[in-house]
Amino acid sequence: MPAEPDPKRSDSENAPPRPWYADGLPFECTECGKCCTGAPGYVWVNEEEIDQLADWLTMDRSKFVGQFVRKVGRRSSLVEYASGDCVFLDPDTRHCRVYPVRPQQCRTWPFWDSNLKTPKAWEATCRDCPGAGRGQLVPLEEIEKRRKVISI
Repeated sequence: MPAEPDPKRSDSENAPPRPWYADGLPFECTECGKCCTGAPGYVWVNEEEIDQLADWLTMDRSKFVGQFVRKVGRRSSLVEYASGDCVFLDPDTRHCRVYPVRPQQCRTWPFWDSNLKTPKAWEATCRDCPGAGRGQLVPLEEIEKRRKVISI
């Protein structure tokens, strides 16, 4: 059972601590493709995202799954090239070929738990991502909304 607020304390004293990024963080996607590359990993997709991607590519769903999706336990992930690059990263332009319908994991970058854990983690993200730390200030409410979509 949650503890009752202390009536002797002000609302601000009873509120949970604000995260270090409470004033927001600057970010503007440059569509550089750097977040689509690197060590092999996972780009998790759900059934709705698979349908959207297949529709975008005007492919039959089963053909799309056979070509672009792999099972990892009970979950599904997009396949990657041996280099770790996402299968939808155009090798010539370095842009995402499915950007308008990219999965939630991609849409929420860089506001993942792993990047927001500490100011130092965010600084490392800013070194890797040319859009992180630049552009318009993303308010706390939007950061938290994106962060809660997927835990990475």
